[in-house]
Amino acid sequence: MKITEVKVYPVNEDRLKAYVSLTIDDCFIIRDLKIIDGNTGLFVAMPSKKRKDGQFKDIAHPINQDTRAEIEKMIFDAYEAEIKKMGDSLASLPKE
Repeated sequence: MKITEVKVYPVNEDRLKAYVSLTIDDCFIIRDLKIIDGNTGLFVAMPSKKRKDGQFKDIAHPINQDTRAEIEKMIFDAYEAEIKKMGDSLASLPKE
């Protein structure tokens, strides 16, 4: 399995920092991963569905720690690049 694309969509909310889509092997996409600012820093939340009892259950997730670490690294790298790009574009706007 190879992650061939990571798209980050930053949002301006309190704890939710971005939505993420992953493409695997240029043929399978997973949408609605989230970058959340938790109590101990940023973390990646997998796509989930709310159950009848009110709890959330992941509907797609890695089944081992190595895969999770690889996915998280790629997501955080893409997130940092997107934030930097947004900062650079904001810096180039004329000041009023």
